[in-house]
Amino acid sequence: MEKDLQISTLIEEGSAFEGRLSFSGTAKISGQFKGEIYTKDHIVITDTAHVQAEIEAGYVTIMGKLEGNVVATKKVIMMPPAIFRGTVTTPSLKIDEGVVFEGASYVPKA
Repeated sequence: MEKDLQISTLIEEGSAFEGRLSFSGTAKISGQFKGEIYTKDHIVITDTAHVQAEIEAGYVTIMGKLEGNVVATKKVIMMPPAIFRGTVTTPSLKIDEGVVFEGASYVPKA
């Protein structure tokens, strides 16, 4: 994750949120989240996060635990110690060594 990333939305470690999250810019989730996430921009799920969600975004970076379906219009990156269970639909998927991936991935037809 880039050091100079401008965070516009934050769910910090130790906090929990349930519902529908919609934002512009970059959101960082370090706590617990359950629900739906919608953005044309970037969502970062840190290594302390536990997320159960349906996600529609431009870019998704996963380092924590995510259960659900992800539709990303640009790119999904998974880095250890990520644990992902669900379905990913994106034109660009990067899964680093050490990531647990249980599910399916789809590349949409251009």
